[in-house]
Parts: sequence; structure tokens; C-alpha cells
Amino acid sequence: MEAQGYTDLASALYDYIGSDRDPVQADDAPTLRPEIRVFKAAVLRMEPEEPLQPIPIGPVCLADDRAVLLALRMDEYVAKGRGIPVGAYVKGGIHSPVYLDADFLLGPEAAHLNITGVSGLATKTSLVEFLLKSVFTHYAPDDPQRGVAGVFFKRQGARSSVFGFAAAPGSELSPEELAIYEKLGIPATPFGQVVYYAPYKADGINLNTLRTHPDLLGNVKPLRWGLQEIFEYTAVLLNQDDVDAKAEALLSLIAEKVIRKNDLRYNEGINVTNFQRLAEWFNQVLESMEAENKKEWHSHHIATIYKVKNRLLNITDRCKGLVGNDDSVGDLPWGDFRKNHIYVMDVANVEPTAQDLIFTRVVAKIQEALEKNTLGVERVVIFVDELNKYAGTDTGDTYLRKKLLDISERGRYLGEVLFSAQQFRSQVHKRIVGNCGTALYGRMDMDELATPGYSNLSPAVKTKLATLPKGELMVRHPHFSQPVFVKFPRPPVMRGQDGRALYPPQPEMTFEAAIAHRLRQIEPTVSSVKIKEAIAGFPEENVLALVNKLERERPNHLVSALHNGLRGVRSRDDLPPWPQVAPVYRPEDDDDDPYG
Repeated sequence: MEAQGYTDLASALYDYIGSDRDPVQADDAPTLRPEIRVFKAAVLRMEPEEPLQPIPIGPVCLADDRAVLLALRMDEYVAKGRGIPVGAYVKGGIHSPVYLDADFLLGPEAAHLNITGVSGLATKTSLVEFLLKSVFTHYAPDDPQRGVAGVFFKRQGARSSVFGFAAAPGSELSPEELAIYEKLGIPATPFGQVVYYAPYKADGINLNTLRTHPDLLGNVKPLRWGLQEIFEYTAVLLNQDDVDAKAEALLSLIAEKVIRKNDLRYNEGINVTNFQRLAEWFNQVLESMEAENKKEWHSHHIATIYKVKNRLLNITDRCKGLVGNDDSVGDLPWGDFRKNHIYVMDVANVEPTAQDLIFTRVVAKIQEALEKNTLGVERVVIFVDELNKYAGTDTGDTYLRKKLLDISERGRYLGEVLFSAQQFRSQVHKRIVGNCGTALYGRMDMDELATPGYSNLSPAVKTKLATLPKGELMVRHPHFSQPVFVKFPRPPVMRGQDGRALYPPQPEMTFEAAIAHRLRQIEPTVSSVKIKEAIAGFPEENVLALVNKLERERPNHLVSALHNGLRGVRSRDDLPPWPQVAPVYRPEDDDDDPYG
């Protein structure tokens, strides 16, 4: 809305010259002049809409809840149960709910949401938490088959919220915020089901997370992958400038013939299930080539084999704690995602390369499961903060950016919904923000507002965006013909800094304590003392290898299995192996071999 004032004076200069008093003094003008104030406003909706008529002269009044619902064209989809509250439109002390259309927020008509605003003042993460709570409450609440789950990539360390805990004393929600929650029909309570996933540190026993306080460890699970889990995504980890077409061909052969099919013509008698066996396989291939004085193996030169070997086998060192040498796996519950659950990838303290691997694999697995309808929920909201770092206009053609583009362009058909945030929308790839059905704007920097992407906004709107207080934002949605400013309450969860103060991170656990904690996740009733007694005196490498095996097999009698597994072990070579026997090669199993 823009306002102008008119008087019978040609300009303000006439009022200044016509004054008999000292212009420095702040006295009232000697004459009260008539003034007309004109407000220019956009027409949001007319009834009846056809035939279109000019606006008649008439009284103007503040809109009530029903008028706001009609003016923003929300009445139809709210009546059909598709309304997702995004905040309250505030006028004259009255709060009217503003709803987004679920079909245009979560798909299939459109999807995705993007939030822009300066750091610290735009409260982007708080808005996502509030909106996800709104989605959980209002999206198909009575239909268990149409569930929504949330996947967060936590890259901000102690700054991000503690979803499962209420606000700390002294930072509780205000009466106005509680009233908005009640008006929008959203319970002002923390999220009920939240699970954190974090890789181990390099020691393999302590989780790489700040959630190490005993009261927080209950919902933190290890994220640990092996060769089978990550080989398909090795392109994220390999330097593309150093992996040429020959190396890519060899990688494809290893993936298809050695790992996936375990083809006896290629596996050298080794069942390659982990990085340790992959190293044995490489050594076997190279030794046989040197023994026979060969320079090629299945048309692949020995130099290429050495290069690929070096690039692959250092992955466990570059991603230590996330990628292991053995078959032990700690992963998300693929096929068993639950409605209204939040799964948080705690990667704040992880190396950037490992972060990229985690993001790429998790998103790809979600997409694959949604395509097969085997994930467990109908839709998944994936939240990515600082989007301009991973899909910026000046970002190279990385594997991660390709995955984000794929979500933005195909996700709405599958139920894979991207919620993203950044400080500068103009620095994000246009195809990603262009495919977002809903855009939200918090407080903006004036330099950002001067870029061409905001040229369609009026000066009044830009001025308001540059001065927005916390908790207010501008909404653009397919049903809204004009930008709408709304207010949203803080999410009812503990802030990260409060959580760190109330639940400070603990020192790293000793080896015995960490092993006891891990095994009690399998059998909570077992005594930590019995576990420590069972592993006392055994080499740590042997104990850790056995614990990884027990976590996979989850035996009924944990202490007995621990004693039996360590019986007679005093060195690494004494640990009983658990190899899979390679099948016997039969000529009738031959098939067409593209690598010949």
C-alpha cells in the first residue's frame, strides 16, 4: 500500500515562506489547512469476479477473518482440508490466519519452499521448524497412509534448535505467541519424535556430535556406512579432474561385476563386501598381472588399476568415522520412515567431503524409495540451509548441485519436497528458486533488494522488507495475487545455545564406557559393569570389530555372545573371521559381457 497527502499548497516551500514565526521553533502552523490523504491499494479479489467492474466508492473497514480468507482466495482449499497455516495477518490488533495450499506446498500441483533473509534477523530456521509443525498438524491428520516426515541436515553446531525439548526457562512463548498458536490450531509443544544420526569420530567409538550429555544420547544413533552403501556415490568423493574416462570405465566394471554381481570371472575368488576385501581384491589382481607379466586386465591398463586403487582405498581415511573397512552399518530406517517423525543428520563437525557424501546418499535413497513406494511415508520434507553454498550461481557443476536441481524439478511428482534457505536469493541457481512454488522473505539487505530479481516489488514493499522485525515475513504463493505480510510465533523448541548451556557436551568417553553404551543400545537391561568385565584385557581393535558384528546380528544373549566372540583372542590375527564363501564358477553362468 502506498500513501500520498494533498493540500491547497503548491508545495511544502509555500508553507515555510508563509510562516511568520521562527521556522526553527516547532510551533503549530497558524492556519489549519485542509488535507486529503489518498491510499493506493491493490485489489486482491472482487465478487462477483465476472464481469469485471471498477471499484465503487464506499466505506473502507478492516477485514475480519472471513474477509481475509476470501481476499487471499484461500476459502476453496481450506474448505477441502488442504490449508497449512503459515502465520497470522495482523491488523488493528486482530490476528487472521493465513494458509498455504498443501497441493502447492507439498505437491503434486507445485512444491518446494524457499526462504530469504539476512542472518540472525530473518529467523529462517525458526520459520521452517514452525511450518513443519504446522504441516504435521494439518496435513491429512486422520489418514495414516498420507504421512509426512522431515529430514534435516544439521550443519550449524550449537546454534540449531533442540527439537525434542521445550523452551528453556526465561525464553518461553509470550501470551501473544500462544494466542497465535491457538488461532492457527497448532499445539505449542515440541516435536514428539526426533532421531539424530551422527558419524563416529576417528577413534570409532565416540559419536561426532555435541549431543554427548547423558540426557540427550537416547535418541542419537550412529551413521556408519561401508563399501556396499557408498560405492554408487564415490563420484562425490573422487576428484573429477583426476578420474578420466578410463578410470570411470574401471569403476563401472568393479561396481557391476565385482561388487553387485560377484562375477567369478572378475572377483579373483574374493567376495568383495567391504573395503578390506576390496583391498585384497586389488592386491590379488595386481599380483596375478605381475606374475604373468601382463600390462592389462580385462582391457584395463595396470596404471589405471593402480590409480583407481589409490583413489578408492583412501576413502576410509578421508571419511574416517563415517565409512568403515568392515561390514558394519548404521543407517536410517529405510522402509520404515514414520509419519510426523524428524530425522536429523548431525554433520556440523564432519569434514565437507563427508558432508557432501551424506547429503547425496540420503537424498538419493529417499528418492529411490519414494519411486518404489517403499519408504513408509507419502512425502518427505528435506531442509537445506545456506543453499547458495551448494547450488550457487558461481558453484561448479558438482554432484551435490545436480542432486538439488533434480529434487527441484522432479521432486513434486515423487513427494520429495525441498525446503531451503539462504541469505541472498540472487546468488542461488535460478532453476532451483524458480521451481519453488512458495517463497518467503524475512528482513532483507538493501543491496540484495537492488538486484533485478526484486524489480517487480514496489518501493513501499522494499522499504518494509528492509525493516522487518523478527517474526514477520512476506509470503508469495500461487494463490496470492499480491505479496502478503504475516507474523509467525517462535517454534516451541529449545534454542541451540540454551540447550548447550543446560546440557553441556561431555568429555569423550573411555573405550570401555563407549563400548558399554553401544551394546546397551542392543540390550538395555544388560549391566555396563558386566560388559566392561567381558572386554577387559582384550585388544581394542578386536573388541571394536566384534562389537560392529554384534550390532549387525543383534544376538539375544549379548554377554554370552561377547564372551564367545572374544574367547582365545589376544591379537588382531586371532579374531575369528566371518568371511562369505565365494561361489564356484560354472561355465553355464556366462552371459554377455560388455567389458569382454
